[in-house]
Amino acid sequence: MLTELHIENFAIIQQLELTFGPGLITFTGETGAGKSIILDAIIALVGGHAEPTLIRAGSDRAMVEATFELPANTRTAILDILKREDLLDDPNHLMFSREIRREGRSVGRVNGRSINLSLLRELGSYLIDIHGQSEHLSLLNVRQHIGLLDRYAGSEKLISAYRQSYQELQSIRHELNSLRQMELDSNRRAELLGFQAEEIESAHLLADEEGELRKERDRLANAENLSALAQQSLLALEEGTLEIPAISEQFGQVLQSLTALSRIDASMAALTEQAENLAESLSDISRELRDYLEKIEYNPRRLEQVEERLDLLHALKRKYGGSIAAVLAYAVDARQKLETIAHAGERIEELEIQEKALLERLALQGLQLSNKRKASADTLGQGVETELAELNMSGARFKVDIHYEPKSDGLQLEDGQKVAFDESGLDHVEFLIAPNPGEGFKPLVKIASGGETSRLMLALKNVLARVDYVPTLIFDEIDQGIGGRTGLVVGEKLWKLARQHQVFCVTHLPQLAAFGDQHFRVQKQVRDGRTTTQASKLDESNRLDELAEMLGNLTDANRDAARATLDLARARASQLVKENK
Repeated sequence: MLTELHIENFAIIQQLELTFGPGLITFTGETGAGKSIILDAIIALVGGHAEPTLIRAGSDRAMVEATFELPANTRTAILDILKREDLLDDPNHLMFSREIRREGRSVGRVNGRSINLSLLRELGSYLIDIHGQSEHLSLLNVRQHIGLLDRYAGSEKLISAYRQSYQELQSIRHELNSLRQMELDSNRRAELLGFQAEEIESAHLLADEEGELRKERDRLANAENLSALAQQSLLALEEGTLEIPAISEQFGQVLQSLTALSRIDASMAALTEQAENLAESLSDISRELRDYLEKIEYNPRRLEQVEERLDLLHALKRKYGGSIAAVLAYAVDARQKLETIAHAGERIEELEIQEKALLERLALQGLQLSNKRKASADTLGQGVETELAELNMSGARFKVDIHYEPKSDGLQLEDGQKVAFDESGLDHVEFLIAPNPGEGFKPLVKIASGGETSRLMLALKNVLARVDYVPTLIFDEIDQGIGGRTGLVVGEKLWKLARQHQVFCVTHLPQLAAFGDQHFRVQKQVRDGRTTTQASKLDESNRLDELAEMLGNLTDANRDAARATLDLARARASQLVKENK
């Protein structure tokens, strides 16, 4: 539901702030006051054309912003899109904005973040239907007809079962295609996979050997230098020179002196203990150095072997993965693929049996779904024609065209014919209309625009009200070419539709406007030589004056007529409430 609308520098609107509630919301005012401009702003907001000519003279940009309360029926779908695009802030509300710039660019935003036009339209399609502008009529989107018919028919269980079978079929066919393709070049592929697996397995790789090999290579390559350094350390520790005694000998003297010192002064006992520990550490260092020297070997052959092993590991990583673990995993995968190739024929035969069974099940489920649709299509058509007759279009006819399309590799039915099918079933569904007697049926997309289109959409919306999940409907020019009596009927139907949707209507008929739950008057004002459009929500008194002016001049007689019109609308609304209980 649209709850707040802000328009700035859009055509003759300088600044406009509107707040809306649920129910039927009517806009009235003189011709040219700007009622349709408000609708044009909403159209731009949800992804419609936004030309620089719409920017108010003297301004660099126009801005339209709105807040929507997310509808329960489509909230999950909307939230999925917002999560997918990382746009989710508030799970209950959505902020839309469209900025139109003088240089020709426009920027759409959702929850303050820029998005492309296609995403703006995708989200907008879940929120608003604008009737009177053909590019925004959701019912002119043929792809939506089958879903509307299914919801009208109550086919949810049938379509759910069918789609489950369809998805199983797609999964099986995907695996079959992979196996058949594999089978075509199985010999060459098996030979390659066998070579790869053998090459890796014959290397007898260990997950942690590379690091150890590198350490061993460093020791072997620097054996002479390592030995010299170790010997120098031992010489300094244990032997010394004529000029400089060994460290162990010098430190022994230090230890003797400290031991004697601590006998005299007990406070030095701790320091003596530290010296004793240090002497033991020096002894340990010497022992480990001697052990290390014994292990150092001058072995060019071993060095060569280590280098070759490291080269092999590098080559295998380059070919099969960036690490030894990845190379080992590649070998496992290659063996599994070899196993699959070896048993591909058996698996193909098994899957073909499953495919045949699923095709038979889909044919049965598809026919059940089709029969359900056909039965409901007649009821839908009759309901729409009844609505159209009440809307002064008694000669109009409506039908739901349901047909199969032949396809040589399609789904085979009981009578032997093969037909195209997809995740929606076997049927191609399209709503057709013959607006005038003697004319043939035509697709909705080819019907006339203006009030006739809006009334047709109103008829459809009323029949489909319970299954049409778009929360906000906007009707423009719906009263074109009709009089007060038909306007009263249109008002009733809009009010009834507004019990399940938020409905906006621009009208010149007081009989229709009287049904509004909220009534806005749109006026054009001239200040300082500039024309601006303003819209104000009418209270009871002002609303009565507005309806009186719509009937003619503001006279007592017209006020009385306006009051009678308003009372009639309220009485009829109360009656409709009682009838629906």
